[in-house]
Amino acid sequence: MFTADGKPSDDDPRENGPTLSDERTTLVDSLRCQRLTLEMKCSGLDAEAMARRSVEPSTMSLLGMVRHLAEMERATFREMMAGQNVRRLFCSDTDRDGDFNGAVPDPQLVTEAWDAWRAEVDFATRFVAEAPSLDITGNDPLNQHGSGGGPLSLREVLVGLIEEYARHMGHVDLLRERIDGRIGQ
Repeated sequence: MFTADGKPSDDDPRENGPTLSDERTTLVDSLRCQRLTLEMKCSGLDAEAMARRSVEPSTMSLLGMVRHLAEMERATFREMMAGQNVRRLFCSDTDRDGDFNGAVPDPQLVTEAWDAWRAEVDFATRFVAEAPSLDITGNDPLNQHGSGGGPLSLREVLVGLIEEYARHMGHVDLLRERIDGRIGQ
């Protein structure tokens, strides 16, 4: 976290997680830390800063990243693992990059993006907590999650989502640094 003057705090909620834990606890805590990093990197920003693009021709922004990760959480846990037939949040057949393309500097859109992301994270957290084992499977017939077009275990899904977040946290670091120079944590 950060202090009121914008400096990194010594109190980082990602530190001192479980040690020598079982597999589920380790995976869940790793994903929790990635999610916290997204929130921390976006903290204190207004709609204009959240929607600021990286560099031409990219449409990448922090707001787009929140929207993208909400889509990933939804597709992974609601669609693939829970088998729900739900519509996309921001993307469509005609705008496959709607998560980034629609990320414009509107305070209401920022609120909606965070609300959607938090709802998907809450669903995923409950789903994982209630799952009887990491061996349960979801179906990925279109190979959207790297299964080769078949089933994936909850274990594989958690590792895949941790990788998805970790890959994007590098982008988030650079986007935040471009906005106000803030680095670290």
